[in-house]
Amino acid sequence: MNIHEYQAKDILKKFGVAVQNGIVADTPDKALAAAKELQQTTGTKWVVVKSQIHAGGRGKGTIRETGSRGVVLAKSLDEVVEKSKAILGGTLVTHQTGPAGKKVSKVLIAEDVYYPGESEPKEYYMSILLDRATSKPVIMASTEGGMNIEEVAEATPEKIIKEWIDPAYGLQPYQARKVAFALGLEGNAFKEMVKFIHSLYSAYIGLDASMFEINPVLKTSDSKILAVDGKVNLDDNALFRHKDLEALRDISEEDPLEVEAGKSGLNYVKLDGNVGCMVNGAGLAMATMDIIKLSGGEPANFLDVGGGANAQTVEAGFRIILKDPNVKAILINIFGGIVRCDRVANGVVEAYKKVGDIPVPIIVRLQGTNAEEGAKIIRESGLKVFSAILLKDAAKKISEVLQ
Repeated sequence: MNIHEYQAKDILKKFGVAVQNGIVADTPDKALAAAKELQQTTGTKWVVVKSQIHAGGRGKGTIRETGSRGVVLAKSLDEVVEKSKAILGGTLVTHQTGPAGKKVSKVLIAEDVYYPGESEPKEYYMSILLDRATSKPVIMASTEGGMNIEEVAEATPEKIIKEWIDPAYGLQPYQARKVAFALGLEGNAFKEMVKFIHSLYSAYIGLDASMFEINPVLKTSDSKILAVDGKVNLDDNALFRHKDLEALRDISEEDPLEVEAGKSGLNYVKLDGNVGCMVNGAGLAMATMDIIKLSGGEPANFLDVGGGANAQTVEAGFRIILKDPNVKAILINIFGGIVRCDRVANGVVEAYKKVGDIPVPIIVRLQGTNAEEGAKIIRESGLKVFSAILLKDAAKKISEVLQ
């Protein structure tokens, strides 16, 4: 589950991570009030108006309707109102949102932390995530903060610092110092960064997070270390341990079809292809998507109906897949282990009739317990449904219907 920057910063502060102060607002008037409050409490002269969406690259992104950047500096209270109006309600397009962009419903009014002082402010990159190759959390850091880390990794991989943490022992003091040294820090900034890394790791573990990304981490002109941004992804499978975090979910930022699927107990991920697939089991779903590609199609989704597929789940799956206008065919691939294939077949026929006229061909491949009985039910249904027993038969039928 992704959360907004302002939510991430509120959480990080509770774990002792130093962050750029800010107040969220959903109207220009509230943005003005937030700016006034920040000036009184922090002494900041200027403020930053930051659009809040679940995507990166906001500073370089553009509001389609007004041409404003997604993150802008306001040097007066009048500019706070003006620039908030140019962002709120607009569609922000970044390299991560794609051409469709995302609607901005909130802005974060944040203090300006790039003030002049003893030295120039310096931006760093830092993230913590699970390295599946080693089964260990890894701290990634770079002196090239504020940039797309993918570009840095490709062009100058030597500037990516990695430190793996043994989960049995946790983050050791020497490891935090090692990262801070590698970033070229010294004096008070070095001490602040060591503390920052320890606090960030504590938050990562304490929240059961999948990923923390802070870009940039800022060394201010007076050697403070602050999280200027915050991208946090929480592990959905661990949310039962964090009921308070579930309330942070912003459904408006999620794909509507994925939200609808979740309400029906389905695991659905929308893709860009033309063949919808409905499968029981994640491994079989991956194999099914491979078969679709080998047959000349492209998978339009990942949809796992679970081991107990029935008429209700199949119907819900049909309705969700058919809401994607790119779908030209549907492949249902069920292995009858927990559930019998004849029951699945009856469920498919029943769901088909309830959904009504389905404009695309459907291929049903049933294998396992009572597979032959299930295939017979499909063949004799009189509906626009094609039966297959072997995967190669299903692949052949997909090729035929797509021509």
